[in-house]
Amino acid sequence: MKISYRIITENDFPFLRKLYRSTREEELSLSSMTEEEKQKFIEFQFNAQHTYYKSAYSGAEMKIILLNNSPAGRLYLWRTENQIRIMDISLLPKYRGQGTGTKILKSLIRESEESKKKLNIHVEYYNPALKLYKKLGFQKTDDTGVYYFMEREPAEK
Repeated sequence: MKISYRIITENDFPFLRKLYRSTREEELSLSSMTEEEKQKFIEFQFNAQHTYYKSAYSGAEMKIILLNNSPAGRLYLWRTENQIRIMDISLLPKYRGQGTGTKILKSLIRESEESKKKLNIHVEYYNPALKLYKKLGFQKTDDTGVYYFMEREPAEK
């Protein structure tokens, strides 16, 4: 599969909400909320997250991940003088576990190595990708009570 990216637009918001919901399905399945309540919850949470990202990470790149030119996920990055922050990386369920995330992360690791910037991410405790981050050399540097903050230093600074 060919991986490419494009900057998000307002037209992508229905897709992004669907993607966001897919990352919360396990949690929602344990809830006694009605489907309408779940949709309202997702809408509220997505909007709050998007607003936070826009205000907290000025200048961040917010991209749609395309697989063979079809929307498959999102990749939000914030680059500073010393770091590359993966604000969010997520794929639709049908694209998970097939190596796409690994390829994207390895390209970010190459960029980190070439630029001599640390690569970091917040990872929820229950995120199945936690094993992948560890395998790729990310180390836990903080525990917020909900997330691990993980970093990967370039080989030489």
